[in-house]
Amino acid sequence: MAKLSKNRKAALAKFDQEATYDLIKAAEIVKEITTTKFDASFDVDIRLGVDPRKANQMVRGIATLPHGTGKEVKVLVLCTPDKVQEALDAGADFAGLDEYVEKIKGGWTDVDVIITMPACMGKVGALGRVLGPRGLMPNPKAGTVTMDVSKAVTEVKAGKIDFKVDKYGIIHASAGKVSFSADQLAENANELMNVIMKLKPSSAKGAYVKSLTFSSTQSVGVKVEVKSFL
Repeated sequence: MAKLSKNRKAALAKFDQEATYDLIKAAEIVKEITTTKFDASFDVDIRLGVDPRKANQMVRGIATLPHGTGKEVKVLVLCTPDKVQEALDAGADFAGLDEYVEKIKGGWTDVDVIITMPACMGKVGALGRVLGPRGLMPNPKAGTVTMDVSKAVTEVKAGKIDFKVDKYGIIHASAGKVSFSADQLAENANELMNVIMKLKPSSAKGAYVKSLTFSSTQSVGVKVEVKSFL
């Protein structure tokens, strides 16, 4: 059995690993057991009773966290020349088209989110090999292919996150930073869960939410009660 580090032992001594906690108490425990010197991410893992291999059980959506993600999100807007200034005024870090398409072809991907317009998808679609593996490919379902680029930029900067279930039936999402208050973290997680509950596939059988866990970068997981969402 792997030897536990001193920090991990101390963290495990602070709460009962087998117990489940309400949202606020679980967030408080994560804050207490996080020992990183940097402001760690507050992560939420939701295990769902779905089979993602079936197209009608793929759970994917968008949540706007009331307190944001705490992360500075770098946004690139690939748009027509008449939309460049609008995108920059809305807070985009970069905006343009051909110049950035060429940069991306050369391997540049120093952004967190890419937003584009339907009219530009011909050029953007050709970048799939670079953007796809990095999770940067714009997608209409995620609201990142749109005519209203300024609104999309504002939402992303304000704390909009998109999520989807992985092949194991788990959604992994970052819902803030450990420096947030426990109430803020609980409210962010609650909003994410409310959105996920509305996306329950009609074909899913049995329990929809099997487990909910809070953790931070490098911390152990804390189990959260799911009864209130069922």
